[in-house]
Amino acid sequence: MTLPRLMATDLDGTLILPDHTISPRTRAALTAARAAGMTLVAVTARPPRAIREIADLVAYCDVAICSNGALVVDLSTGDVLDTRVLSVPVARKAAEVLGAVLPHARFGVETGFEVVAEAGYSRVDSIGDRHVHTETLDEVWDTAAQIVKLLAHSAVDDVDDMLAAALLAAPADVVVSHSGGRGLLEVSAAGVTKASTLAAFAEARGMTAAEVVAFGDMPNDIPMLTWAGRAHAMGNAHPDVLAAVPERTLSCTDDGVAVVLEALLSGDPLRPVA
Repeated sequence: MTLPRLMATDLDGTLILPDHTISPRTRAALTAARAAGMTLVAVTARPPRAIREIADLVAYCDVAICSNGALVVDLSTGDVLDTRVLSVPVARKAAEVLGAVLPHARFGVETGFEVVAEAGYSRVDSIGDRHVHTETLDEVWDTAAQIVKLLAHSAVDDVDDMLAAALLAAPADVVVSHSGGRGLLEVSAAGVTKASTLAAFAEARGMTAAEVVAFGDMPNDIPMLTWAGRAHAMGNAHPDVLAAVPERTLSCTDDGVAVVLEALLSGDPLRPVA
């Protein structure tokens, strides 16, 4: 097997454990992959402030593509290398359309630094939580410094049902997905996905999709997983991911990423995972 030049991995449910740490086996595999010359990229729905709270991530990954592709952050310096924003008119229209089909949803926006949300929007971040609440949704548009994601949260609806309804109604100038957050939809500007930003990052460094191995577990990972030359769905992945990605590895808690990296580094064939 030819060693990939770049590894792209989702974080929650893929690389990091439920307590937001990286297992010793996975840390060892990441260290070995980097020593072999592989560029390691975290690709996540989380904003940069949450990345900083994940123990040791900076020591094992070079760059983080955050907020589903809207931000690229150099983990060694904390510098934002690229930003792909959602315009206020597009975000406002998307909220209006989605609000009509998701009557229980309340809306907020991720700026990259904080969430600015209307009254009634629940705090949903497990780490890196920083919220500003306004009395009305109109005030959200005036308060947010920039919009990297529109967020729609319902405390009572199933997120897969929300996504199905949103995909039928959403305007063409946005991308709607979810990353497993309970009742939380994430809306980006058209063309902004984990895949598009990762592809641009790789191309700028002379790498092709064929030289990338990717890992993920949730619907927002599907564009990245179907773009990469080699991709593995985690054993704990969402059914849509398992249907879209033929190859799979063990679950996050069973060190699925490490299992693949170890095989790639040793040149041993990977045994299929049912």
